[in-house]
Amino acid sequence: MRPVLVAFGRALLSQLHYRMLMLTFLPFVLSVLIWGLALWWGLQPMIDWLQKNYFASNDGWGIANYVPAWLGLGALKTVIVPWLALWALLPLMILTALLFVGAFALPATARHVGRRHFPDLELRKGGSMLGSIWTSFTAFLLFCVLWLVTLPLWLIPPFAFLIPLVLWGWLTYRVFAYEALAAHADKDEMRALLRIHRWPLLLIGVIAGAMGAAPTILWLGGALWLVIFPLLAAGSIWLYVLVFVFTGLWFEYYCLAALAKYRAAGEAAIIIAERHDTRVIHQLSDATDTPSPD
Repeated sequence: MRPVLVAFGRALLSQLHYRMLMLTFLPFVLSVLIWGLALWWGLQPMIDWLQKNYFASNDGWGIANYVPAWLGLGALKTVIVPWLALWALLPLMILTALLFVGAFALPATARHVGRRHFPDLELRKGGSMLGSIWTSFTAFLLFCVLWLVTLPLWLIPPFAFLIPLVLWGWLTYRVFAYEALAAHADKDEMRALLRIHRWPLLLIGVIAGAMGAAPTILWLGGALWLVIFPLLAAGSIWLYVLVFVFTGLWFEYYCLAALAKYRAAGEAAIIIAERHDTRVIHQLSDATDTPSPD
């Protein structure tokens, strides 16, 4: 736990650096621009489609046919339908922010941490832009499948809290751990470190996923206050970007420290092996040079 906590503290201090705060600007602007246009053109049609097909269906299976009149269907539709629409869009919004942070912010955090705190760590560039895109895409695809498969379990109170936390933690761990090691580690080192430090990295991802609860609540809260939803949406996007940048710093500090120790251990093992080989050679040489008794 100590390396995780040390990396957390160092990431928190680095997040307050003006360069790290500026890194949130471009991903935030691009995400707001894309989602501003998408919600302007698509949110109301999506809400109308949900109301028509799931709340006011004429074929007898719409929700309106099962809701008692005393519950007030009008109030239910006013809140539930926008909430369902925003909930369906939430993974895509998070993916957008994550991709922009990965493309623009995480390489800068890697340079910032590497130059300031690990200047002697050799850059072996085991990762690539294509590898980053592939890792993010495949991880998010599997995440979406698991999200849909586990939805029935969300009706059970403990799972409703644990499942999204674990899923977001796993997605964060898969994407950010790769980005943190892409510049400094070679491919063999990346595979070894991701295997050795799987559980601490997952723990960091789960905690970061819990930190993402605040912008999620802000985003879904827009269903209750549609008038100020643009402000809530912009605030939730900026918070997601801020959490992602901090998470990138946290993973960067932990992974680079682990990589430095891994290389130091490998060099120490080589030195010990060389000394052992030298000692064996000397012993064989001494045994050879010793005159045999007549």
